[in-house]
Amino acid sequence: MPVPAVMNSIEAAVDAVLAQVTGPIVLGLPLGIGKPNPFVNALYRRIKADPTRRLTIVTALSLEKPSGKSELEQAFLGPLVERVFKDYPDFDYVKDLRGPGLPPNIEVREFFLKTGDYLRNPAAQQHYISTNYTFAARDLVSQGINVVAQAVAERGSGAGWELSLSSNPDLTHELIERCAAAGRPLLKIGVVNRAMPFMEGGARVLPSAFDLVVTDPAATHTLFAPPNGKISTTDYAIGLHASSLVVDGGTLQIGIGSLGDAIAQALILRERQPENYRSILLGLCPEGLRDRELGRFEQGLYGCSEMFVNGFLKLMQAGIVRRKVFADLDTQRRVNAGELDPATLPGGVCMTGGFFLGPGDFYQALRDLTPAQRAEIDMTRIDFINQLDSPCGAEMELKRAQRRGARFMNTTMKVTLLGAAASDALDSGAVVSGVGGQYNFVAMGHALPDARSILMLRACKETADGPVSNIVWSYGHCTIPRHLRDVVITEYGVADLRGHSDAEVIKRLIQIADSRFQPELIQQAQAAGKLEADWQLPAAYTRNTPQALDAALHPFTQQGLLPGFPFGTDLTADELKIVAALRRLKKATQNPVELVKLAVKSLWEGKEAPPAYLERLGLDEAQGFKAMFIRKLFAGNL
Repeated sequence: MPVPAVMNSIEAAVDAVLAQVTGPIVLGLPLGIGKPNPFVNALYRRIKADPTRRLTIVTALSLEKPSGKSELEQAFLGPLVERVFKDYPDFDYVKDLRGPGLPPNIEVREFFLKTGDYLRNPAAQQHYISTNYTFAARDLVSQGINVVAQAVAERGSGAGWELSLSSNPDLTHELIERCAAAGRPLLKIGVVNRAMPFMEGGARVLPSAFDLVVTDPAATHTLFAPPNGKISTTDYAIGLHASSLVVDGGTLQIGIGSLGDAIAQALILRERQPENYRSILLGLCPEGLRDRELGRFEQGLYGCSEMFVNGFLKLMQAGIVRRKVFADLDTQRRVNAGELDPATLPGGVCMTGGFFLGPGDFYQALRDLTPAQRAEIDMTRIDFINQLDSPCGAEMELKRAQRRGARFMNTTMKVTLLGAAASDALDSGAVVSGVGGQYNFVAMGHALPDARSILMLRACKETADGPVSNIVWSYGHCTIPRHLRDVVITEYGVADLRGHSDAEVIKRLIQIADSRFQPELIQQAQAAGKLEADWQLPAAYTRNTPQALDAALHPFTQQGLLPGFPFGTDLTADELKIVAALRRLKKATQNPVELVKLAVKSLWEGKEAPPAYLERLGLDEAQGFKAMFIRKLFAGNL
């Protein structure tokens, strides 16, 4: 096997790249935490200082530490960011893109943006590449990529030295194969970050997979670790509905964030406290629990998701994600038929993922896995996970045998009354995030015989102009076309749209819309001739309000069944109180009437915040009317 060049200096590695690639450099980087930040920054700075060289960075999800928009947010976040993100190095190209702009000899193209962060950034919007995740490697090659750099984990030494693509085997293998097939030169660089968990399966590679391996200690740094978000009442309602569609012995895909955590916690509740689980659902389902899955997981679930998130690890620890699948088709078929006991068979995995991202304790748990536990997780290629198509027909049949009873769960932003969904961009076309693998999972939900595609969204959104419905008559574009409509979930229920007429689809979506917007939605559909003029909304669905939802779930929250942070949080108890107050204050500032009421209440009650809170926010020595006013408002919101 070819032996890679091993360098103990990032700067020497940059020298080698500049010497070997004498023309423009097109650098491909993994998404998320798989980027070798220190190496990327060193290369960026060199080329930024040399206008005779050109650099194009093609990647996705460039992560940076949160900083806050207002002075209060910045003051609050400072100590938290220092504690949680520690020495995580932000990208110079991100700082320039947000600030003075990129130099004229450098360009950045991303196919998935950090959610909502670049809505008003013309350069990011103009250079965004809209593509499905499964096509990303193909499109990177078409961009002329000639260098790929990735953060890797290492294990062993000498002849036993091994590397792992760790969080990101998603595109690398396919990228290398496509460049080789096209006869295009590709300089492959692995940069060892000793904080990366060593993962098995498709992530495990020999050092010879790279042309150059960088072992500089300066390349090791804290992984980007977003703290768990608080699960709201709305999120729990959606998660509970979604969890009741998961079949025992099936396959599961969920995403990151509070909705993914809500689904995981609801599934754990269903397994451990089925009677309480049933009671909670009864309060959310006006027509009863017919067609809902309420039983425990006797067979367990198989996790197959482009993103391996903390919720999946919690489900594995709870013994729910434990159904093993096997790489041999005959074995898998015999296991499905009950002819073989998977517990007696060697090999097999219960979790397949393409990349991972999560809080710090999630990464630590991955590092602490026993060899047997680690072997049950296959981090592998995205072209295997996100689609059924394959050059090998036997592999397609294997996927079909493994992915029985699949429930592919994705979030979306808007759903039209005819069943189309917009998940990546606004009505104007401004990109919020990206398509990712959503389209592929929706398509698989239709292609597999017993699978379902489930799109989840909050029924309405609070804006500066007041609440707006996320179920709308029409929208400027779509991510998922109406002919792929399947299951849609809001906090107010489940709308099964598959195979139904337009009029029936409209009725079912209106039934899970916020009641403040139902009359207008009915009127719009009737005006378009898509809904009978005399149709009346059943009375059971006229009480879809936040207040009714709170009343239904509050008793169970009080019992501790629906905790705000079921999987822990990096925030202290005091920080949680400050965050809650700042959120209420921010919400009030978006509504002049509410702000006036809050101001009068705060001034009338004359409350004072604890001195430590005021010091944290820089309000302890507040002077002037504005600063004193904010101080009173903050105290009134605690």
